[in-house]
Amino acid sequence: MRILIANRGEIARRVIRTAHGLGHETVAVFADPDIASPHVAEATVAVRIGPAALAESYLSVDALLAAATETGATAVHPGYGFLSENAGFARAVLDAGLIWIGPSPEVIEQMGSKIDARRLAVDAGVPVIPGFDTSQDPADLAAAAARIGFPVLIKAAAGGGGKGIRIVHTADGFAAALAEATAEGRNSFGDDAVIVERYIQRPRHVEVQVVGDRHGHVIHLGTRECSVQRRYQKVLEEAPAPNLPDDSRRRLHDAAVALADAVGYDSTGTVEFVVDDETGEPYFLEMNTRLQVEHPVTELVTGLDLVELQLRVAAGAPLGLEQDEIRWRGHAFEARINAENPAEGFRPELGTVEFLRVPKGVRWDAAVERGSEITPFYDSMIAKLIVHGTDREQARRRLADALGGLVLGGLVTNVGFHRWLIDTDPVIAGRVTTRFLDETEIPAAPALEHAAAAATLRRADRRSGPPWERAATGPWQHLGARRFTPHRPSVATTVIGPDGVAVEVSAAEVDAAPCRHDAIVDRVGRRVAFAVDGHTQWFRIPPRSEAWIPDDAAAVGSGSAVTSPFPASVAEVHVAPGDAVVAGDPLLVVEAMKMLHTLAADGAAVIDEVRVAPGDQVTGGQVLVTFADE
Repeated sequence: MRILIANRGEIARRVIRTAHGLGHETVAVFADPDIASPHVAEATVAVRIGPAALAESYLSVDALLAAATETGATAVHPGYGFLSENAGFARAVLDAGLIWIGPSPEVIEQMGSKIDARRLAVDAGVPVIPGFDTSQDPADLAAAAARIGFPVLIKAAAGGGGKGIRIVHTADGFAAALAEATAEGRNSFGDDAVIVERYIQRPRHVEVQVVGDRHGHVIHLGTRECSVQRRYQKVLEEAPAPNLPDDSRRRLHDAAVALADAVGYDSTGTVEFVVDDETGEPYFLEMNTRLQVEHPVTELVTGLDLVELQLRVAAGAPLGLEQDEIRWRGHAFEARINAENPAEGFRPELGTVEFLRVPKGVRWDAAVERGSEITPFYDSMIAKLIVHGTDREQARRRLADALGGLVLGGLVTNVGFHRWLIDTDPVIAGRVTTRFLDETEIPAAPALEHAAAAATLRRADRRSGPPWERAATGPWQHLGARRFTPHRPSVATTVIGPDGVAVEVSAAEVDAAPCRHDAIVDRVGRRVAFAVDGHTQWFRIPPRSEAWIPDDAAAVGSGSAVTSPFPASVAEVHVAPGDAVVAGDPLLVVEAMKMLHTLAADGAAVIDEVRVAPGDQVTGGQVLVTFADE
């Protein structure tokens, strides 16, 4: 086969790896920002499909089919996200005479709507959460929420990946939450239908991997725990799910197979459940009719290649596996590495991968390499770090070690957050709910002055002599006789942080910094990639000790204006000049890295100017709305 991969980033590289290993050719597609992406270079051939805008590239059925025709592709693999669960795309691929590497369009259609999937689950005897889906009238939905009892969950009927979900705690907040959920569903999936259901207060997110063929055979490949989430998107996954009684695990397996069998499922897929941590009861959540981001943990504990199974089934062959042949060995963890700032509410971050060091002995599924640019157009996930151990504790320790040795220089990531996370008591015990991150204070990154001190004054050789006279070894060897530290610890060295702030540090601060540190200095010794307990930071060392702040360091805007927190596109504008607003009123909604972010008023004010309109691209710090002088 010559397989066109209708996707980008790490999943495109993942499919390419297996396809080439089986002797198939591949076609990569790319939008303009991805022209230098690794998946483009690794495919047999590559073709441009349009500009950055998703509707004109990765979500354009016409552009993808034209690329298939141009390159002589015989099959299409959708990856995950984008059009992977779009029944119309699957039909278009089949109508074009191509092989669709995924479940049938009919199954995608049935399970793609949470409303239809919920009803099918009931018919198959799978337990579901009490809820309401028979009307989309806002008044009916609000009345249903009152009957169910707050808190309730509003979720997009066509949703996935945490999009279009809002928790509502009181009736007063229902209308605003409904507006946000329907808008996010419409923008992400082209469908603003929602379901209102009871919100489980202590939920675990447990899912079951299933795989079926076109000969009526369905099996499961065990459970995964995906309860560590932020903004309803998974952050850390593991297989198998820990601390499940045998009876609960069996019920989950049986329910997943029953649902897949009821719809004639004929590819790899995942049945997701909410498990009430207080009662142990499982409830059907949704079925994802595609490969999941977290599929590597299942591969590591079963020894199976899920992409290979997809290709086998798509070619019409029997699955060739019986349930009693599946063996689970050990435990696996996956950490999603995102370009985001956990200390700022997991705000998406942009930048360039200036330096990359991946520890040995791990699986590294990545969209980036050194020199890769992180743009605002696509998802913030840039890589996945996956480890395996003979048991859960060994796997957890291996992930901790791998995170400590991973250095991604040039941008802010959640690597340090993961290093902290894996050592928290609930994760160690395997007792995490989806509320965990909401209820836990996330520590800030190490202080800039400590990191700067350690980066500039690190000594690898502690055998003899005063610390400022010891010979440099390890990462410092290539510097020769060059010095970046003063001859006496009483003299300060100025280091410029990534925010342009000058910090003076002394040798004494090195020993005061309670952090494990590792430094890598560039060839001219003016930039340092520095990892402190997994937090990667870049520092600039000026040629002499002097304060230095860039001309553009001043903040744009103030209390009299609202600025964009990062590069984004404007999704919605809720105000006009002359409008009076109070604290909490939504002003605009911006979209970055496939997430919607509502920008609200800090206090009472009157709108003076609205400088943007829906669809506008804005930069970080750009003024969007100004307020009239009091």
